[in-house]
Amino acid sequence: MIVPQRPKYLDLFRIRLPLPGLVSILHRISGTALFVFAGVLLYLFQESLHSPGSYAHFATLTGHWLVKLFLLGMLWSFLHHFFAGLRFLLLDVHVASDLGPTRAMSAAVLVVSLLLSAILGVWLW
Repeated sequence: MIVPQRPKYLDLFRIRLPLPGLVSILHRISGTALFVFAGVLLYLFQESLHSPGSYAHFATLTGHWLVKLFLLGMLWSFLHHFFAGLRFLLLDVHVASDLGPTRAMSAAVLVVSLLLSAILGVWLW
């Protein structure tokens, strides 16, 4: 029995993933980040609404550059997950399921999520 030669070394950074695949992987990563950090976001939301003293604590927390960077990452995660989810819903009903439109929608998801993150991030910062 002849065993086929299997690759011994797979360099994941040299593999060129197509744009729809990249959007799909980023959709999973952004969803995981939203799930993992939902408690932190809920804590910040609670601090902003509980009392005037807790709002002052919230304002102090969100004034720090590291927390702003975290919130910017969560903002991108939400926007990317939202728009990629809409893209997947359209694909489920067979809208733009050919290769060209699929690539165009993937590019649109990346551009819109990054552009809105930049605009809202400037406002946040």
